[in-house]
Amino acid sequence: MNRALPSGRIRGVRLGLQGFHPALKRRAFFGRPYGSTALIFILSLAATLSLAQQPIARPQTGKSPDKSKSATVDSRLADSHASDNPDILRQMNSALEDLAARVSPAVVQIQTTGYGPLHDGDGDGSRGRTALIVRQHAVGSGVIVDANGYIMTNAHVVEGAQRIRVALPMTSSTSAGVSPSVSTANPNNSPAGKRPLFDARLVGVHKESDLALLKIDQAGLPTLSLEGPQNLRVGQMVLAVGSPEGLQSSVTMGVISAVARQADPAKSLNYVQTDAPINPGNSGGPLVDMNGYVVGLNTFILSQSGGSEGLGFAIPARVVNFVYRSLRKYGHVHRVEIGAGAQEITPTLAEGLGLPQSWGVVVDDIVPDGPAAAAGVKVQDIILSADDRPIETMSALTAATYLHNPDRPVKLEVLRGADKEKKVLYVAAVEKHDQMDLLMDATDPDKSLVPQLGVLAVDITDQLRSAIGTLRISGGVVVVGRAANLIVSDTGLQTGDIIHSLNTKPIDSVETLRRAVSELRLGAAVVLQIERDGGLQYLAFEMD
Repeated sequence: MNRALPSGRIRGVRLGLQGFHPALKRRAFFGRPYGSTALIFILSLAATLSLAQQPIARPQTGKSPDKSKSATVDSRLADSHASDNPDILRQMNSALEDLAARVSPAVVQIQTTGYGPLHDGDGDGSRGRTALIVRQHAVGSGVIVDANGYIMTNAHVVEGAQRIRVALPMTSSTSAGVSPSVSTANPNNSPAGKRPLFDARLVGVHKESDLALLKIDQAGLPTLSLEGPQNLRVGQMVLAVGSPEGLQSSVTMGVISAVARQADPAKSLNYVQTDAPINPGNSGGPLVDMNGYVVGLNTFILSQSGGSEGLGFAIPARVVNFVYRSLRKYGHVHRVEIGAGAQEITPTLAEGLGLPQSWGVVVDDIVPDGPAAAAGVKVQDIILSADDRPIETMSALTAATYLHNPDRPVKLEVLRGADKEKKVLYVAAVEKHDQMDLLMDATDPDKSLVPQLGVLAVDITDQLRSAIGTLRISGGVVVVGRAANLIVSDTGLQTGDIIHSLNTKPIDSVETLRRAVSELRLGAAVVLQIERDGGLQYLAFEMD
């Protein structure tokens, strides 16, 4: 979960809490006076608002002031301030309570179970020991985005999980059967045994953005919108909701510190930075504005201690919404491409090519007969903007096209030639389909099912061969996915695996594989030779 950064001291901490045990974890953050900070902030805001209501001081004249009148005025002002300040505090307190009550019912706790190595010390004494594989638990957060049980969270929260469960917060609907839109119970004080707990299905994962979509079999759930106004501003107040350290439905407050922070120069994704206290266990929980709209999904923090130090980062809501709709529709994310390549300009590159500027992004390749070629884009064009977004780095260009609607052309403004001619070009956007699309198109459930192995597989056609690329061994069948509702041996097969042989018998079609498996007796040893990620390996198991 911890990722070392170049500084060597500050760590990027993913917020999924591993190995959660409340009795051991709570002591990690009780020493932090977050409540005091919030109170000081509220009192300061109230004082500012109160001062704004004071009359402007008049310049003094040569006459000495009437002390009795001055005392009377000061007394009246003091009485006015004494009555105004509590009203301001009460109004602000009421607004925050109402916001927390509206948002919290749609934020869930995610509990995962899996197996992993037991890390017993990091010193030299642990080297050479046999790894102990133990059952591990993790706790994260998620936000309900559809009333029929669709939940967005972080990919690292559910990574490697064998079982995923979702705990809903206690609401009025839980006990009284009424609309769950407003919470009347106190979810922080609800016994764990009373909280609704449901098994969740993993619909899809997009590791590049660190997002995942879950589904529980429930309807009529409270939701939060991912499509609210996104005019974010530095200093804007926000709430973070989640399960820090496993404490469900915890709410903290802060401001937006930066609206587009690129935490990792190697990745194009920009994050919303906040100082709202978030900790391990907050991963996947929402960061919401004062109107209750999701502005981002809390993902990681930069910390020297492992806890919140005011440097939290959330995936922007528009990215979450894009990935959510792709995962729900396809099970994976499609990308848009325009048939052109680009790279960042360096001073050396600019001097050697005679470019009009020594920074930015320059087109270095045009696919023949592609959309960019048809629109008139040329090699050595400098891209100034994409969809009216300034482009100065490759990450900015990737981000601009990442969320582009494939139904609309990409608007490019380019700088061409030494005379600095500016052109606006409209390039048709082409949706890039990955290997999974081709596999799914080739799948016929009636013909692809291998029931004894619990998988769907397809023959390698010429079309698939061109998409898969060069194989280590010619022939075989491609695993499309695991079949639901079949109780079979744990074969270890994964989507995209290519099965080349079974017990040294070559496999050249799904029918050959199905026939070879059917000849095996119960309890027989099975060894599959597969190709995965360009490498060959064996999978061994017994037939159940």
